[in-house]
Amino acid sequence: MASYQQNNIDCSIVIPLYNEEPVIDQLYDRLTSTMVRTALAYEIVFVDDGSTDRTLELIKSIAEKDPKVVVVELCRNFGQTAALAAGFDTSTRQIIISMDGDLQHSPEEIPDFLEKLNQGYDVVSGWRKHRTDNLLTRKIPSRVANWLASKISGVDIHDFGTTFKAYRRQMIANVSLYGEMHRFIPALLSWSGAKIVEIPITSTARAEGTSNYGISRTFRVLFDLITLRFLLGYATRPLHFFGKIAIYCIIAAALMNTYILYDKFVYNVPVMVAHGPMAGLAAVLLLVGLILISTGLIGELISRVYFESTNRKIYSVRKIYHKQS
Repeated sequence: MASYQQNNIDCSIVIPLYNEEPVIDQLYDRLTSTMVRTALAYEIVFVDDGSTDRTLELIKSIAEKDPKVVVVELCRNFGQTAALAAGFDTSTRQIIISMDGDLQHSPEEIPDFLEKLNQGYDVVSGWRKHRTDNLLTRKIPSRVANWLASKISGVDIHDFGTTFKAYRRQMIANVSLYGEMHRFIPALLSWSGAKIVEIPITSTARAEGTSNYGISRTFRVLFDLITLRFLLGYATRPLHFFGKIAIYCIIAAALMNTYILYDKFVYNVPVMVAHGPMAGLAAVLLLVGLILISTGLIGELISRVYFESTNRKIYSVRKIYHKQS
């Protein structure tokens, strides 16, 4: 019997699904088989994120037969972060394990995550050490993003992007998810002092279907990295952030003006003739850039205040299906 059983823990497995009809039965069978071997109390929370195939029909059929399965039907496709948030909110157990529903994550590795939690860690993050993805469209952008996320957050893990993670409920309960921030949950939790560890996981090609992600996600991740840096460093003191930029701008403007005035009074160079177009263009571009960045970051703060003060969710649940035991 594994040592984590001695702590009398139970767990919720949260799985967002979008058009995963071909693998639903196999996914459920492997999950159930794995959890039965652990001898732990558990529940499986399937979140249908607006699937257009028979995914919802299949998981509803499973929930009608198995009281350990809960199905959350979202009103439309909200995205993976929202689907995970819905699953986290619906789950009821002490430990929450999140994973993809396309069988690229192996359910048989769940006990490895539980074992690390048993050792005292608050977050266990999977690491796709040997990825099978396309080099140009997935591997290289992912490595760059993970390196930046590690440097920005100070969390020394290699793979922020994988959904395969385990959390203690008391830690994840304090995290509000927006945008595409689910991949940076360990970074957000590190701010609260969570103990985080990374374990290698098997990375396999999709058993069926096609990937729902493309190269365009790289740009969304880039914007989320900017948000992450702001939230970790300046969310409670935004003036320090904007003030630092303002100082740099003032120094740069002072140097430019000094140069222009030096040319005018020492060499009698006409300001508008020699420096007008360049100075004007530089000022406009700098101003526009600062306005755009500042507006985006302020918008992030306003968004968080709005969602948290009104308790508004980033998803909308149509119905929850659960067979009473």
